[in-house]
This record gives sequence, structure tokens and C-alpha cells, in this order.
Amino acid sequence: MNQWGLLTPDPALDMVYPSDTSDTNNEELALESNVAHGNSHGHGNGNSTGTTATVNGDNKLNQRQYEPHERFIITKNVVVIGLAFMIHFTAFHGTSNLQSSVNADKALGTTTLAVIYGSLILSNIFLPMTVISWFGCRLTMALALFAYMPYIAAQFFPRFETLIPAALMVGFGGGPLWCSKCTYLSTVSEALTQVRGNKSRKDVNTVRFFGLFFIFYQMAQVWGNLISSSVLTLSAPVTQSPANESSALELQRELERSRVAELCGARFCPGVGAEANPNLVPPAPEQIQLLNSIFLACMAAAVVMMVFGVSSLKRYGVKRGDTGDGMSGLKLLTVTINLLRKRRQILMLPITMFIGLEEAFLAVDFTRSFVACGWGISRIGFAMICFGVANAVAAGIAGALVERIGRVTLAGLCAVLNLCLLTYMYTWEAREGDYLSYCAFAAIWGICDGVWLVVVNAFYGILFPNHLIAAYSNFRLWESTGSVIGYVISSQLCTSTKLGILMGVMLVGCVGYGLIEYRVWQKQKNLEVMLSD
Repeated sequence: MNQWGLLTPDPALDMVYPSDTSDTNNEELALESNVAHGNSHGHGNGNSTGTTATVNGDNKLNQRQYEPHERFIITKNVVVIGLAFMIHFTAFHGTSNLQSSVNADKALGTTTLAVIYGSLILSNIFLPMTVISWFGCRLTMALALFAYMPYIAAQFFPRFETLIPAALMVGFGGGPLWCSKCTYLSTVSEALTQVRGNKSRKDVNTVRFFGLFFIFYQMAQVWGNLISSSVLTLSAPVTQSPANESSALELQRELERSRVAELCGARFCPGVGAEANPNLVPPAPEQIQLLNSIFLACMAAAVVMMVFGVSSLKRYGVKRGDTGDGMSGLKLLTVTINLLRKRRQILMLPITMFIGLEEAFLAVDFTRSFVACGWGISRIGFAMICFGVANAVAAGIAGALVERIGRVTLAGLCAVLNLCLLTYMYTWEAREGDYLSYCAFAAIWGICDGVWLVVVNAFYGILFPNHLIAAYSNFRLWESTGSVIGYVISSQLCTSTKLGILMGVMLVGCVGYGLIEYRVWQKQKNLEVMLSD
């Protein structure tokens, strides 16, 4: 679930800048060419974006000579970055998935997550270019990782005055973090191409390095939830009751089961707390402190790995200030807004916002309304492990599926599966301790999320080949907007209403996506007729 990065190589973050945002004719010609090229290669999502990615340091890279062992050093840098992100986001995901349940008082947890995504919108637009030009990619990644640490530290004293400033730091650090990471991977991909000569291509190396990175990154969801559930479960105090109280306890358990059916799942509404359902009793403070201590140590280790384990891009002829063309945040904002005048961008907005909405629902409403309410707060991590594994697998094989069955077919199957899941969750009656259902819901959700991210991100690269950074800026902007809306309505509406909203937005988004695909198909058909004449 990405709420902090893409599951496919993001050429927008590889510093590809549009030269002329008003060149509509060139955009249309590029779209037609891209469509024809994509069809001849099965619409593969990776190569459709990776072949266009460049950085301004390429000319310098082309003039440099490297020793054969440089291949090992380059691969080592990518692995260390992947490990650092995995360790870092192990802590972040493990903490964030518990926010709506652990910090439920006055919607503190959901407000914190909304602030993170709101500040991330501004961060993505205004900060990356400036910060990277000041510090370079490696130090930017290290400083951005450090900016997340107050968020974990604030969990020791969870109040609005501690968590909200910490959430702002996370959001403002997120934009430079992901932008510098993508720039670094693109640059070392070019360097590896120089090392291997005719034996490799930059587009292939870029896809491979992004794939290697995301193998590590997606595992953060698994490790973070495994640590949180293990700590909260194994460190929980064990209580023993006298034998003569067994019948009373059994009666109490029956009462709890009936409450779960009445209050959990789609029937859950804000205001239901531990007094109505014992499953929602938050963990003991000492358990939370132990968990936060582990996560804080993880983030510190990630910063150390980034500082001392990753080579500077100076090694590859790229100096500070060379990783961009000087485009300011205001100019990027202007370019992004201008792209909204294009019909295909407008039609892509609903499905893009749906991705943000469904990620917010999973992080807040699913974890609280379904898992915590029906299974217990300490088991949230176990269900989210199923999501993480399924999400990583789906994202990993989506490209191969697109090549085999086509992008439209895969998107259609994903939409049907997603609609069936949401409908079943809407009508499903929650049961006490029904871990199979909770894990199945999370796994299917992970499959749909992984496919949506890959398909939609790849389609943005096909639709806007001449305006990649503006297109992906729009993607991040409206995905984050959807997430913010999801977090805001989380504390205001019942789960059944939010499921209905999700289904409605998804259907509208699928209609918009289908119309664009039809337009692309028409252009391809016209192009084939023109070429055959």
C-alpha cells in the first residue's frame, strides 16, 4: 500500500521535465506513437516509462570510465537503499496501522494521518527540487528519513501538540525522500549501462533496480505488522480466573460475540469504544512504549545505513544541483494545473482519487471496524501481513499479466474483484475471532491495490509521454487528496456509508478509465490504417 511511493518506476520522479506544456499536437503524436509501441510489446508497464527517464547528469556519465568491479558497488548501493527503506518503513507502517485504534480518543490517530497526507501534497510540489539541489540525493534521503523519527518519538506522549507537528515533519520529508530515491536509482542505472557497455540497456537496468528496491520496500509492511502484533500479543499479561467463574466468563464471551455482530464490520460507527466492545481496549502503556522503542531504533539504523552505506552520486559525475533543471515549485504547480485542462486528465481523476480513498479506508476503517473490533487491536498486524504479501505479489506479477492478457483486461478483472469484495464486506456479518475472513479481506484488498497502482501509473506514462512530471504530479496530488478525504470522513461516517462511497467512486473511475482506453484504441486503429495506406 503506497501511500509513500509507487509500485512501478516513476519517470516523473526521475527528473523528466516537460519542455512545453502547451504543445498539444506533439502530445497527441507522442501518444499515438506510444500506443503503437505499447501494443507491439504487450503494453508492458515497466518499459513504457523506464525508456523515457533521464537525468541531467547523463552527459557526464557518458564521458566517464568505470572499473569492472563498479557493477558490484552499484548493486550494493541499490541493496543498501532498499534495506534502509525496508527497516525505516517497517517502523512507519507498523505504527501507522495502529493509529486509528491506539489513538482513537478525539480521532487523534486519524487526524494525524490526515495531516501527514495533507502536508505531503505541498511537499511533493514545493520541496524536492530545492532540497536535492542543496544536499544531493544521498544526504536528502538521510535527512528525510531522520524527519520521520519525531513521529515515532511522539507516540510516547500521544497528544495533539506532539503528534501534529511530528506529522507535518513526516509529510514535508516524504516528497524529497521519494524524489531523491528515484533520482539516485535512475542515475546508477545509467552508470551500470556504462560499466557493462553493449551488454545492457538503461531502460532494462532502471526497471530491474526499481524492482529490486520494491522487493525490499514491500516487505516493510510484513515486518512492521509482524513486530507490532508479536509485541502486543506476547507481552500481554496473562490472567487466570478461578474455576467457579468459568460459567460467568462463558456467558460474558457469548455477550461479546453478539456485540461483535451488532457493532463491527460495516455496522461500525464512530463513537463505539472499549466500553461497548472489549476488543477495542487499547494495549497497556508499557506495551506501546516497548513497541515504540523498537521502531525508533529501526529508524535510527536506517539513517546510519543511508549515511555510511550508500555512495555519493559524485562518484558518477553528478554534483549537487545537477539533478534537476531548476524548475521551481510554483512552476511545477502551474504546469500541473494546466494539465487539468486536458480531457484525459480529467477522466483519470476519479480512479486516481479512488486509489487514495481505498488506501485510507484500509489503514483506518478496515483495521478498526473489522479487525480491531472483531478480533482485537493486537491482531491488526497479523491481518495486515496478509495485505502486504498479497500486495507485493500482485504488483510483481502485474507487468507480466499485462503482457499476457492486456492492460484493459487486467483492469477489468481487478474492478470486478474489487467491487465483489466491497459488496461482500458491506453485507457480511462480523464474527468474533473470524481470522480467516479478516485475513482473506486484507489479502484480496492487497491484490486489487497492487494491480490498480501498476495499471494506473503505467497508463499515466502512456497518456502523457511529453508531460511526465506534470502528469505524475497530478497523480500524487489527487491520490493524496483522496487519502485526506478518506481520513477526514473516517471519524464522521459509519463504515457502511464509506463502503458505499468507495463503490460509487470506483464505478465512476472505471467509466472514466474505460472512456480513455476506448479513445486510445481508436487512435491506435487510425494510426494502423494510416500506416497501411
